[in-house]
Amino acid sequence: MLIRATTLLVLLSTPLGAQEVADMASRDGWSVTPTAKPFDDLVEDARQAAGAGGLAVVTMAGPTEAAVARGIDIPGNRVIGLFNNDYAVRILRLSTPAMIEAPMRVYVTENADGTATLSYRLPSEVLAPYVADAPDLEPIGAELDDAFAKVADAATQ
Repeated sequence: MLIRATTLLVLLSTPLGAQEVADMASRDGWSVTPTAKPFDDLVEDARQAAGAGGLAVVTMAGPTEAAVARGIDIPGNRVIGLFNNDYAVRILRLSTPAMIEAPMRVYVTENADGTATLSYRLPSEVLAPYVADAPDLEPIGAELDDAFAKVADAATQ
């Protein structure tokens, strides 16, 4: 009985260990920019760069801290929602369903070598499913592509 209790205590108190997670790779419809920056620096730089695209940070979320609290070590992972009210009003006038996509997001991930990558789905791709019903969304998607490119350029320099 004592051996079972001790074994159970050791298993419950031992962190679950590091979880292997693949580095972000290029994919269709995405912008993926690996950097030499550490994760925390790239997160802060992405937050600060939002204004370069005329956007604001609306949300931030990630599983890293909660995983650590559970004894699980995962690479840094942060989703940063970016948007502004002008785009929200314009999109909502054209398509109520398309507003589910706001805020649009950039994704900062820590790589196996300690560097970080900034990624995002191209806003034009995010809005594409709604363009058939609201063709005037297409130029807004292009504007947002440009805004997100400016954010990415500023954040990854």
